[in-house]
Amino acid sequence: MKTNQKYKRLIKILFTFVIATMLIAFYGWTWIECYNDILEYPFYRRGNWMMIFLYGVLLMLLMNLYGGFKVGYLKKGNLIYSQVLAVVFTNVFTYFQIAAIDKHFLTPIYLFKMTILDFAVIVVWTLIYQWIYGKLFPPRKMLLISGRRSDYHLVEKINSREDKYEICNIINIDKGIDLLEEEILKYDGVIIGDISSQERNVILKYCFTNSIRTYSVPKISDILLKSTVELNLFDSPLLLSRNEGLGVEQQFIKRLIDITGSLIGIMLSLPFFLIISLSIKLTDQGPIFFRQERLTIDGRKFNILKFRTMIQNAEKDGVARLASEGDSRILPIGKLLRRTRLDELPQLINILYGDMSLVGPRPERPELAKEIENEIPEFSYRLKVKAGLTGYAQIYGKYNTTPYDKLKLDLTYIRNYSLLLDLKLILMTPKIMFMKEATEGVQTQSCSKANEIFEK
Repeated sequence: MKTNQKYKRLIKILFTFVIATMLIAFYGWTWIECYNDILEYPFYRRGNWMMIFLYGVLLMLLMNLYGGFKVGYLKKGNLIYSQVLAVVFTNVFTYFQIAAIDKHFLTPIYLFKMTILDFAVIVVWTLIYQWIYGKLFPPRKMLLISGRRSDYHLVEKINSREDKYEICNIINIDKGIDLLEEEILKYDGVIIGDISSQERNVILKYCFTNSIRTYSVPKISDILLKSTVELNLFDSPLLLSRNEGLGVEQQFIKRLIDITGSLIGIMLSLPFFLIISLSIKLTDQGPIFFRQERLTIDGRKFNILKFRTMIQNAEKDGVARLASEGDSRILPIGKLLRRTRLDELPQLINILYGDMSLVGPRPERPELAKEIENEIPEFSYRLKVKAGLTGYAQIYGKYNTTPYDKLKLDLTYIRNYSLLLDLKLILMTPKIMFMKEATEGVQTQSCSKANEIFEK
């Protein structure tokens, strides 16, 4: 296993090179043999190479953004989906680029045929390569060092990737460092659960000494430290942590983008607004929009707008609760809206009003936030910035991500905020809209009251 590891990056580069070369070659042939011949002013050698180069650059950027090259990292279904999405967006953009060059719309049939061929090559090549990769790099034999808190969710998540990891043993930190040091050497890697920083430091140093790979669950303080700035004003380095939230210039630029983005979004989504509104109205004659009090920056309350996906008076008993899988309160059209997240579209109006931002932590209900803070006092840290339509936790988490993990993801965004990060998250949002695992409801069989109420 360890011998093969040094070739892993080379093998991934080979996968990237082959799939990218084939896709770019298909476009090169399509452009030269199909489209360039029917242009009013055809391109010649340098012009043709420039068009192929531009296609390749855009394809590589979108593949990298959506994870299309992450062989061995993503599941094969997710990997294929990422590549298909990148190809679709690249080909659609390229069609409009060609139309702009010729100043009128040409037949899209050639690009359509090329896209179908792209899909076939992506599926076949990825399945073959993932199979080869799995044979070369079987699942790592892992030791999980658990803490005093339950690691149920961590085990569940790791077990979902049986193609990458196999938890062979779980030992509690209370068994003692001496026993752990003996056991650690028997495995390919160690997963360090929620244990104290002092004990974790001892294990990390021991694993570093013996070249054992470690996977650590970050604490909130780790995320805060990770985003600090190193100061070398003295002979002893200091780590500076600025805890004020976004600066004035960042807030101005972010608000400018929010206004522009929400206006464009509202104009582009008007057909969806009309179709969805009509579908909801015809279902039970009830209101189209659903309003609910939520929290945004500094704990300020506002009424969030959504397309109604549940029956009228879904919480007539006055008890606040999240939707579970197979919830009978969800309307037929509501299932589709939730699965694709189109029920969130009216929040573009919230963004235009200034209650929300395009990107930020998802707004929580005051009563649920209060309950969560009883278990996790740091949950209010998410309110350092405006609530968002999409966010870091939505891209890298799931609908049923636990509040504690959601907090860590949101803090990662807040502490590493930049305009480029916002643009990246906005571009990645279409990918997760149609991923089932990203929109799963709360599991009804959760084993504690906290999980039953708060998993999201």
